[in-house]
Amino acid sequence: MSKIIDAITLLKSQKWIDLSHTVSSEIPYFPAFKPIETETLFTVEKDGFFANQYTVATQYGTHIDAPIHFAVGTKALDEIPVTEFVLPLVVIHKEKDVEANNDYRLTVQDILDFEAQYGEIPAGSFVAFASGWSKRWHDNAKFYNKDDAGQAHTPGWALETLQFLHEQRNVAAIGHETLDTDSALDFVKHNDLVGERYWLTQNKFQIEVLNNLSELPATGGAIFIGVPKIKDAPGFNARVFAIVPN
Repeated sequence: MSKIIDAITLLKSQKWIDLSHTVSSEIPYFPAFKPIETETLFTVEKDGFFANQYTVATQYGTHIDAPIHFAVGTKALDEIPVTEFVLPLVVIHKEKDVEANNDYRLTVQDILDFEAQYGEIPAGSFVAFASGWSKRWHDNAKFYNKDDAGQAHTPGWALETLQFLHEQRNVAAIGHETLDTDSALDFVKHNDLVGERYWLTQNKFQIEVLNNLSELPATGGAIFIGVPKIKDAPGFNARVFAIVPN
């Protein structure tokens, strides 16, 4: 057998973890959009085959943001090389901190503390922020987490952390469990998603609304990202999974 076939055999013997949420019209979504709409076009009983038509925003459910989503002149979804859809996976676990402070911002110091324990984050890695937020997925009110005044309280990446990961570590992509890269309070402070805008402007993509990150080890795994090849798309729903050592 070839080394590739041997590698597949090895991967099949490891632990596979689905990192995507199931899509439906009931899930949480970015408020500028609307829920997915489904129209049945054909059925097996009447037409001999089953087909649906879906109307859905490109950023819905677990999804990829192509750089062009925020930055003109950068890569669209179909222009991202397929080699970037399989990456070494690094997971920064901050579930307890986020539970104690829903407005938690992942800092450069968090990265340095992580590296003191696990070693420097390798260039070309996918870095995921495990906040535990996906556990709120089946309760929209808890996922949006708005106070009595209507202000959301959700965690996010600090801008300087993203700058560090790009400029000092040259990571390939990032991911998180929430609807936005930035914390809700940072969005209010800047009236913009400054972290998300910065990251995508570097011509790098991200995955939002990831699931099951708490099940992943900090290092040693790989992430696999499946997306459609739609011309000039700013992103789309994605099927994402990780393979980690048993």
